[in-house]
Amino acid sequence: MSRIGKKPVELPAGVSASVSGQTIEVKGPKGTRSFSATDDVTITVDGQSVSVEPRGKSKRARQQWGMSRTMVANLAQGVTDGFKKELEINGVGYRAQMQGNTLKLSLGYSHDVNFEVPEGVTVTAPKPTQVIVEGIDQQLVGQVAANIREWRKPEPYKGKGIKYVDEYIFRKEGKKK
Repeated sequence: MSRIGKKPVELPAGVSASVSGQTIEVKGPKGTRSFSATDDVTITVDGQSVSVEPRGKSKRARQQWGMSRTMVANLAQGVTDGFKKELEINGVGYRAQMQGNTLKLSLGYSHDVNFEVPEGVTVTAPKPTQVIVEGIDQQLVGQVAANIREWRKPEPYKGKGIKYVDEYIFRKEGKKK
């Protein structure tokens, strides 16, 4: 049994949800998001809460039950608060700056890396060593942050590279003479 699926998703004030078939659409102050559930679950909207129920007792229906409930909760959070990933750049001469819709990264390569920011997310660089990725789609925000981090992952000896703010880098000891 899904424990997370049993709990209905409470919609905050100013957020409305509508269901048509297997698609739920959530509208809020930051925008509109939708999610298409599989045929294994039933989504119902009653007042200011959305509940998800499985159709049957199959293993797949129970898996989709908890996942669908979490997706609906993420839609509600995205259109009210949005999602945010913070990246930190460590290293001598490593820096980032925004130029229009392009994030310019100096990461120790012979050239600067120009990262085009996709539609649906906003990327800011308040300090040269800090990058903030924000948006209403959790998957897109996480993917953009991962793509930026991919250019120079943190290395374990000196910790140089791009890391998430809450990430811990396991440090190794260098060679000894």
